[in-house]
Amino acid sequence: MQLFTSSVGRKILVAISGQLMVLFVIVHLLGNSSIFIPGGINAYAEHLHALPPLVWSLRIVMLVSLLTHIYFGIQLTLENKTANPTPYAVKRELKATFSSSNMIWTGVLLGIFIIGHLLHFTARVTPDIAPRLASLSSGPFFDVYSMVVGSFRHGAIAAIYVASMVVLFLHLNHGIQAFFQTMGWNSDRSLPVMSKAGRTIAIIFLVGYSSIPIFILARILT
Repeated sequence: MQLFTSSVGRKILVAISGQLMVLFVIVHLLGNSSIFIPGGINAYAEHLHALPPLVWSLRIVMLVSLLTHIYFGIQLTLENKTANPTPYAVKRELKATFSSSNMIWTGVLLGIFIIGHLLHFTARVTPDIAPRLASLSSGPFFDVYSMVVGSFRHGAIAAIYVASMVVLFLHLNHGIQAFFQTMGWNSDRSLPVMSKAGRTIAIIFLVGYSSIPIFILARILT
Protein backbone atom coordinates (compact mmCIF):
# COMPACT_ATOMS: atom_id res chain seq x y z
CA MET A 1 0.00 0.00 0.00
CA GLN A 2 1.48 3.34 -1.08
CA LEU A 3 0.45 5.00 2.15
CA PHE A 4 3.03 2.86 3.95
CA THR A 5 5.68 2.54 1.25
CA SER A 6 5.95 6.03 -0.27
CA SER A 7 7.64 8.93 1.48
CA VAL A 8 4.62 11.18 1.02
CA GLY A 9 2.32 8.45 2.38
CA ARG A 10 4.44 7.99 5.49
CA LYS A 11 4.49 11.77 6.03
CA ILE A 12 0.70 11.75 5.90
CA LEU A 13 0.60 8.95 8.52
CA VAL A 14 2.96 10.90 10.77
CA ALA A 15 0.87 14.06 10.32
CA ILE A 16 -2.50 12.42 11.00
CA SER A 17 -1.27 10.38 13.98
CA GLY A 18 0.30 13.56 15.37
CA GLN A 19 -2.93 15.52 15.07
CA LEU A 20 -4.89 12.73 16.79
CA MET A 21 -2.51 13.13 19.72
CA VAL A 22 -2.97 16.90 19.62
CA LEU A 23 -6.72 16.32 20.03
CA PHE A 24 -5.95 14.12 23.03
CA VAL A 25 -3.69 16.83 24.49
CA ILE A 26 -6.62 19.28 24.20
CA VAL A 27 -9.04 16.92 25.97
CA HIS A 28 -6.43 16.06 28.60
CA LEU A 29 -5.78 19.75 29.30
CA LEU A 30 -9.51 20.40 29.74
CA GLY A 31 -9.69 17.51 32.21
CA ASN A 32 -6.58 18.59 34.10
CA SER A 33 -7.85 22.17 34.31
CA SER A 34 -10.74 20.93 36.45
CA ILE A 35 -8.22 20.96 39.31
CA PHE A 36 -8.95 24.69 39.61
CA ILE A 37 -12.61 23.88 40.39
CA PRO A 38 -13.26 22.65 43.97
CA GLY A 39 -13.74 18.89 43.75
CA GLY A 40 -13.50 19.09 39.98
CA ILE A 41 -10.60 16.80 39.21
CA ASN A 42 -11.86 14.05 41.55
CA ALA A 43 -15.29 14.23 39.92
CA TYR A 44 -13.64 14.13 36.48
CA ALA A 45 -11.60 11.05 37.50
CA GLU A 46 -14.74 9.41 38.90
CA HIS A 47 -16.58 9.90 35.59
CA LEU A 48 -13.68 8.37 33.67
CA HIS A 49 -13.56 5.46 36.10
CA ALA A 50 -17.23 4.80 35.36
CA LEU A 51 -16.60 4.59 31.59
CA PRO A 52 -13.96 1.86 31.14
CA PRO A 53 -14.92 0.98 27.51
CA LEU A 54 -14.49 4.62 26.45
CA VAL A 55 -11.26 5.04 28.40
CA TRP A 56 -9.69 1.85 27.06
CA SER A 57 -10.81 2.58 23.50
CA LEU A 58 -9.18 6.00 23.73
CA ARG A 59 -6.02 4.47 25.19
CA ILE A 60 -5.79 1.97 22.33
CA VAL A 61 -6.30 4.68 19.69
CA MET A 62 -3.65 6.86 21.35
CA LEU A 63 -1.22 3.94 21.64
CA VAL A 64 -1.62 3.08 17.95
CA SER A 65 -1.24 6.76 17.02
CA LEU A 66 1.86 7.12 19.19
CA LEU A 67 3.54 4.00 17.80
CA THR A 68 2.68 5.03 14.24
CA HIS A 69 4.05 8.52 14.83
CA ILE A 70 7.26 7.20 16.37
CA TYR A 71 7.91 4.43 13.85
CA PHE A 72 7.35 6.41 10.68
CA GLY A 73 8.83 9.57 12.17
CA ILE A 74 12.12 7.78 12.86
CA GLN A 75 12.00 6.09 9.47
CA LEU A 76 11.56 9.40 7.65
CA THR A 77 14.34 11.02 9.69
CA LEU A 78 16.77 8.23 8.81
CA GLU A 79 15.79 8.40 5.16
CA ASN A 80 16.37 12.15 5.10
CA LYS A 81 19.86 11.65 6.49
CA THR A 82 20.85 9.19 3.79
CA ALA A 83 19.22 10.82 0.77
CA ASN A 84 17.88 14.11 -0.48
CA PRO A 85 14.62 14.88 1.35
CA THR A 86 11.54 14.12 -0.69
CA PRO A 87 9.47 17.29 -1.21
CA TYR A 88 6.09 17.71 0.36
CA ALA A 89 3.01 17.14 -1.76
CA VAL A 90 3.15 20.86 -2.59
CA LYS A 91 6.43 22.72 -2.96
CA ARG A 92 5.94 25.34 -0.29
CA GLU A 93 8.35 24.61 2.52
CA LEU A 94 8.30 26.09 5.97
CA LYS A 95 11.36 28.07 6.91
CA ALA A 96 13.74 25.97 8.99
CA THR A 97 13.55 26.83 12.70
CA PHE A 98 14.95 25.37 15.91
CA SER A 99 11.66 23.50 16.36
CA SER A 100 11.62 22.02 12.86
CA SER A 101 15.31 21.07 12.97
CA ASN A 102 14.99 19.18 16.26
CA MET A 103 11.67 17.37 15.88
CA ILE A 104 13.28 13.96 16.36
CA TRP A 105 14.95 15.00 19.63
CA THR A 106 11.93 16.76 21.10
CA GLY A 107 9.96 13.67 20.10
CA VAL A 108 12.40 11.39 21.95
CA LEU A 109 12.21 13.57 25.07
CA LEU A 110 8.41 13.57 24.94
CA GLY A 111 8.42 9.79 24.62
CA ILE A 112 10.52 9.51 27.78
CA PHE A 113 8.21 11.96 29.56
CA ILE A 114 5.07 10.03 28.53
CA ILE A 115 6.47 6.79 29.95
CA GLY A 116 7.41 8.49 33.22
CA HIS A 117 4.09 10.32 33.41
CA LEU A 118 2.10 7.11 32.95
CA LEU A 119 4.17 5.28 35.56
CA HIS A 120 3.68 8.17 37.95
CA PHE A 121 0.01 9.13 37.65
CA THR A 122 -1.59 6.08 35.96
CA ALA A 123 0.38 3.11 37.35
CA ARG A 124 1.14 5.09 40.54
CA VAL A 125 4.52 3.48 41.11
CA THR A 126 6.13 6.53 42.71
CA PRO A 127 6.92 5.20 46.20
CA ASP A 128 6.76 8.43 48.21
CA ILE A 129 3.53 9.72 46.68
CA ALA A 130 0.84 7.23 47.67
CA PRO A 131 -2.66 8.29 46.59
CA ARG A 132 -5.23 8.41 49.35
CA LEU A 133 -8.83 7.28 49.06
CA ALA A 134 -11.55 9.87 48.78
CA SER A 135 -15.24 9.30 49.46
CA LEU A 136 -17.19 10.12 46.31
CA SER A 137 -20.75 9.39 45.27
CA SER A 138 -19.78 5.98 43.91
CA GLY A 139 -17.84 5.04 47.03
CA PRO A 140 -14.13 5.07 47.93
CA PHE A 141 -11.93 6.41 45.12
CA PHE A 142 -8.36 7.57 44.66
CA ASP A 143 -8.01 11.18 45.78
CA VAL A 144 -6.52 12.46 42.53
CA TYR A 145 -6.40 16.05 43.78
CA SER A 146 -4.23 15.13 46.77
CA MET A 147 -2.02 12.96 44.58
CA VAL A 148 -1.41 15.75 42.05
CA VAL A 149 -0.80 18.39 44.72
CA GLY A 150 1.47 16.05 46.69
CA SER A 151 3.44 15.22 43.56
CA PHE A 152 4.04 18.78 42.37
CA ARG A 153 5.06 19.96 45.82
CA HIS A 154 8.26 18.10 45.00
CA GLY A 155 10.26 20.77 43.21
CA ALA A 156 12.12 18.28 41.03
CA ILE A 157 8.91 16.68 39.76
CA ALA A 158 7.36 20.08 39.05
CA ALA A 159 10.51 21.26 37.25
CA ILE A 160 10.66 18.13 35.07
CA TYR A 161 6.97 18.54 34.20
CA VAL A 162 7.33 22.21 33.21
CA ALA A 163 10.50 21.44 31.22
CA SER A 164 8.58 18.69 29.40
CA MET A 165 5.85 21.19 28.54
CA VAL A 166 8.52 23.44 27.01
CA VAL A 167 9.59 20.46 24.89
CA LEU A 168 5.95 19.89 23.93
CA PHE A 169 5.74 23.53 22.88
CA LEU A 170 8.80 23.17 20.66
CA HIS A 171 7.47 19.97 19.08
CA LEU A 172 4.00 21.34 18.37
CA ASN A 173 5.25 24.78 17.34
CA HIS A 174 6.37 23.10 14.12
CA GLY A 175 4.22 19.97 14.11
CA ILE A 176 0.80 21.65 13.94
CA GLN A 177 1.68 23.88 11.00
CA ALA A 178 3.55 21.04 9.26
CA PHE A 179 0.35 18.97 9.33
CA PHE A 180 -1.36 21.41 6.96
CA GLN A 181 1.69 21.53 4.71
CA THR A 182 1.91 17.74 4.52
CA MET A 183 -1.78 17.48 3.65
CA GLY A 184 -1.27 20.08 0.89
CA TRP A 185 -3.65 22.57 2.51
CA ASN A 186 -1.23 25.49 2.56
CA SER A 187 -0.69 28.42 0.22
CA ASP A 188 1.48 31.51 0.14
CA ARG A 189 -1.34 33.41 1.82
CA SER A 190 -2.23 30.81 4.45
CA LEU A 191 1.33 29.81 5.42
CA PRO A 192 1.92 32.76 7.82
CA VAL A 193 -1.53 32.22 9.34
CA MET A 194 -0.83 28.52 9.94
CA SER A 195 2.53 29.35 11.47
CA LYS A 196 0.96 31.79 13.94
CA ALA A 197 -1.91 29.42 14.71
CA GLY A 198 0.47 26.54 15.44
CA ARG A 199 2.57 28.73 17.73
CA THR A 200 -0.50 30.09 19.52
CA ILE A 201 -1.91 26.62 20.19
CA ALA A 202 1.49 25.41 21.42
CA ILE A 203 1.71 28.41 23.79
CA ILE A 204 -1.78 27.68 25.16
CA PHE A 205 -0.68 24.12 25.95
CA LEU A 206 2.54 25.35 27.57
CA VAL A 207 0.76 27.89 29.79
CA GLY A 208 -2.22 25.66 30.54
CA TYR A 209 -0.27 22.60 31.62
CA SER A 210 2.56 24.47 33.36
CA SER A 211 0.15 26.58 35.41
CA ILE A 212 -0.84 23.53 37.49
CA PRO A 213 2.58 22.73 39.05
CA ILE A 214 3.41 26.45 39.28
CA PHE A 215 0.20 27.21 41.19
CA ILE A 216 0.87 24.25 43.48
CA LEU A 217 4.46 25.32 44.20
CA ALA A 218 3.19 28.85 44.86
CA ARG A 219 0.67 27.38 47.36
CA ILE A 220 -2.25 28.84 45.40
CA LEU A 221 -3.52 25.28 45.09
CA THR A 222 -3.21 23.49 48.43
